[in-house]
Parts: sequence; structure tokens; C-alpha cells
Amino acid sequence: MQTFCQQDAFTILYQDDFLVAIHKPAGLLVHRSPIDKHETEFAVQYTRDAIGQKVYPIHRLDKATSGILLFALDSNTARIMGEQFSNHTIQKTYLAICRGWADERGYIDHALKYKRDKVAEKLKREQLEPQTAETAYQTLATTTVHHTLGRYEQQRYCLIQMQPKTGRKHQLRRHMSHIKHPIIGDVKYGDRHHNHFFNDWLGHHRLYLAATQLEFYHPISNQRTLIEAPLQANFQSTLDALTLSIK
Repeated sequence: MQTFCQQDAFTILYQDDFLVAIHKPAGLLVHRSPIDKHETEFAVQYTRDAIGQKVYPIHRLDKATSGILLFALDSNTARIMGEQFSNHTIQKTYLAICRGWADERGYIDHALKYKRDKVAEKLKREQLEPQTAETAYQTLATTTVHHTLGRYEQQRYCLIQMQPKTGRKHQLRRHMSHIKHPIIGDVKYGDRHHNHFFNDWLGHHRLYLAATQLEFYHPISNQRTLIEAPLQANFQSTLDALTLSIK
């Protein structure tokens, strides 16, 4: 197995004749979107300019999520890798800071309603029914912060490692909210009181969700390949402030 790991922020993590993997900072769109028409910078553009050639997106990360993003360098490789994503043979690992103390290990099997967008509006009604969604998770560390919110004088937080078994829109964010341990910084599915506390305390306006590992079969050599990315600096500094560390 090959393993690659590089630096923080926008960085080329891995490149060969067929694939390139980058570290996408939180707040950077993968490509142009009608939802964020005002944005002028995109991961596709950054990567293309960095390596001097066209890249083909294989998967997505939410704008607010940081971490590993993989591109193909030709359409055939994009097709092969797209099949691996569709068949769920690619293993994706994420880290998140969540409210409360979650179970040591867990498996969330909770169907999610299709999130409507301009494309989904054109779909038939039966295509918008809830879709199966599964996520395995493990609690890596827990901590307590002495700060009053509501009727509680202390706040509990945990560092969670997650591996989605399916790829639904906002799956990890929605699943953690479903089990009452929302991800800190999630303005859509999270807890605004804890989000505001983190913003006021640390000044990092971000979602604490990061794609840290991507494991797959190389489309040409068929060798099992692991790409790793360190946490973005503002994510790591928050872990340090919380005295949370990966076991």
C-alpha cells in the first residue's frame, strides 16, 4: 500500500499520470455553483493552475468542509474512479468536533430525504423518497469546557472519527445531528448556541469537519492506495484549545 501525506491549507497531496489529490481548505468551493454565484475561486481552478492541466472532478466536499479532494487527469480515469465511488469501494475517513459525549463506537443506519435543488426539482416524485444512509463512527477523545450555556455550567465535546458507507448529501452532518451530537460550526444542522460560543471564544468561523483519509484501488495499477491529509491549522488549534488529541 502506498501512503502520501503533506502540508496544511491548499496543497497538492499526491499526483501521478492519472490522479491528483489536494487538501481543500474550508470555505473553498469545489467548482462553480448557482447557489454561490458571487464566488470567484474554486478548487478545480486552483488545482488546474497548480499542475498546468485540466482536471476532472470525481467527488465533492461541502464548501465548509476541509480535507482531501481527488481529481482525475483524463476522462477514462474519471469514469473508473467514479465507479468506485458509486460502488462504495472507496473508504473515506473524516474527523469532526461534536457537541456532547457520543458512544465509544456506533453505526448510524438512518435514511435521509433527498435534498432538493434545481436539479432535483426536475426529478420524479418517487426519486425524492428517503434514501438509505449509513455511517460508522468512533469517539477518539472527550473533553469538558467550563462555560455556562443555558442551565449547564460545563459543556461536553468529543472528537469523532467517521466513515460513511453511503454518500448522501450532507450525510455526516445530518447523521450526527440525528443522534443529538451535531458537528460544531454547522449552521444548518447544528446547535447555534455552541456555534456562537466557539466563534466568540476562538474566532474560527468554520465547520469542524475534515476529510482526513481516502483509500481506494488505483485505476491503473489496481494497488490499494491511501492518501492522508493533516488537519487545517484552525481545526488543529481548536483541538489544542479543547485539549483534545487523537489517540
